[in-house]
Amino acid sequence: MVATLEQQVLLRSEVEDFLFEQAELLDEGRFHEWLGLCTEDIRYIIPVRLSRERANGEGNSSTMTHWDDDYAGLQLRVLRLDTEYAWAEDPPSRIRHNVSNVRVRPASEPDEYDVRSNVLVFRNRGDSPKYDLISAKRQDVIRRCETGLRLASRRVVLDHAVLGTHNLAFFF
Repeated sequence: MVATLEQQVLLRSEVEDFLFEQAELLDEGRFHEWLGLCTEDIRYIIPVRLSRERANGEGNSSTMTHWDDDYAGLQLRVLRLDTEYAWAEDPPSRIRHNVSNVRVRPASEPDEYDVRSNVLVFRNRGDSPKYDLISAKRQDVIRRCETGLRLASRRVVLDHAVLGTHNLAFFF
């Protein structure tokens, strides 16, 4: 069934609102609420970026990742932020997620959408005038559940082969 233009616009608006809500929760450090917007079968991957010639592939490692988490792994990351051992985020970073270029297409499974977006993350720590700007493209699968839209998969493809930030102790 082909969606009408009006249905496509309404769907994109709904998905954008969902992504913007996620960004707000992450910016405000409301990680448990953010995790509540994920499915229990989620896969969250940040592959290591490689600089290589076009003939040698797309430029992402197929074996090395910064993150490769399921729901339990994400839950542990969130729970760790509640402890005194989250030294990389205590005091917490000031983070702003800027989400743009949202594209929504039907996925192979019913009630799922292949969603592509770009994200620019600003991060500042402590009293330092230094800050990090990390640019990436996100490849999400968003699933419609009884409770609303939920993030079922996220692949974050960094634009950086070498990261200038001291750690990746934050979510994209």
